[in-house]
Amino acid sequence: MEKLDSAVASGRMRRLKPMLASMHPAETALLLESIPRDKREVVWNLVPEADHGETLLHVNDEVRAELIDALEHDTLLAATEGLAIDDLADLIEDLPEQVTREMLRAMDIENRERLKVVLSYDPASAGGLMNNDTVTVRPDVSLDVVSRYLKQRASLPEDTEALFVVSRYGRYLGMLPLSKLVTLDPERDVSEIMDTDIDALAVDMPASQVAKRFQDLDLISAPVVNADGILLGRITIDDVVDVIRDEAEHSIMSLAGLDEEEDVFAPITRSARRRAVWLGANLATAFLASQVVGLFSEALSQVVALAVLMPIVASMGGIGGSQTLTLMIRGLSLGQIGFANARALLAKELAVALINGILWGVVVGGIALVWFGNFTLGLIMAAALVLNQLNAAITGVAVPLAMKKMGIDPALAGSVVLTTFTDVVGFGTFLGLGTLFLMH
Repeated sequence: MEKLDSAVASGRMRRLKPMLASMHPAETALLLESIPRDKREVVWNLVPEADHGETLLHVNDEVRAELIDALEHDTLLAATEGLAIDDLADLIEDLPEQVTREMLRAMDIENRERLKVVLSYDPASAGGLMNNDTVTVRPDVSLDVVSRYLKQRASLPEDTEALFVVSRYGRYLGMLPLSKLVTLDPERDVSEIMDTDIDALAVDMPASQVAKRFQDLDLISAPVVNADGILLGRITIDDVVDVIRDEAEHSIMSLAGLDEEEDVFAPITRSARRRAVWLGANLATAFLASQVVGLFSEALSQVVALAVLMPIVASMGGIGGSQTLTLMIRGLSLGQIGFANARALLAKELAVALINGILWGVVVGGIALVWFGNFTLGLIMAAALVLNQLNAAITGVAVPLAMKKMGIDPALAGSVVLTTFTDVVGFGTFLGLGTLFLMH
């Protein structure tokens, strides 16, 4: 970034060319995402054409669309050459139709069919992640035969650390690590030394579960099979790292109602329009809370202390609920929480809320007593805080589960619903108790 700013200030942008040529495409992609749009096109024109394809794969969707629009069709076509089938599947939907047609026409029949197979699956599934460039061997041959076969091939697909063992009908049986192939007696059969403890991934397994399997078992690659156990392809760790990163970005951005693919330097009008939707949703819930407050306008006009203290109850409930909501979203994403164990989790969260509610209720009630010299007001404050903490715990557990059931992402909309419940119940409880016990 410093070199870029220096080059822009001096007007010597071509000095960046050697730097960009030495960078990995992923680093170039990060640089492009990190600079304003007016500088982005200048820098993109200095990126070596040989890196265009890999760089496009690493930038987010919005920046990718912008860069593709800036490239000639011939340059785009050249950028797709040499990309792996799974990478082509990720890129092809963003390419202009004419470029896609020319690319498919230039591919041989075998690769075209391989690409068609990958595209037939959901991108967020094992089938969408897999590459079908597997190298397979039979279990009844010796390691010496396998070695001679590999020498005839002359090359292996990238990130190959094991061969897949299949039956004569293509059913997955196990894996043959290359480390065993080169260190053990070449006269031994594959069936004697193959690893059979790594289960294959179902082709329709969600990408999040694939990532968890790799994480739990420390896998580098894994086979993908159909319902009949026929080997379809393999998934490698580089694709899984992308899934983990995308899920992390999604979780962070969704908490603010934003899209993880949003360009940091997107046009002002587009960014404003996107954020306006969630600001509007939040405004609607704020009016609902205000309406609840309005029901107690007479009490507020007579007991000023209620107006001074009421934001505390809602705020404390909101924080407690957000902690439970975050725990739930994390548990749901990792597959640790479902309807089967929700009751046990709810009991635990209610206990935590009760302890914290009593603790801070005593503190806040004591402060209210000292501040306003009214013992009843202190008790009301403490009781309202305890009740809203319990409400926050229930809402924090129930809302994500209900949204998951309805097919709504709880990370995207959960906080808005939670805030509504904690505000409405917090204001209603505190002002209701105040009206009941303080008004004469």
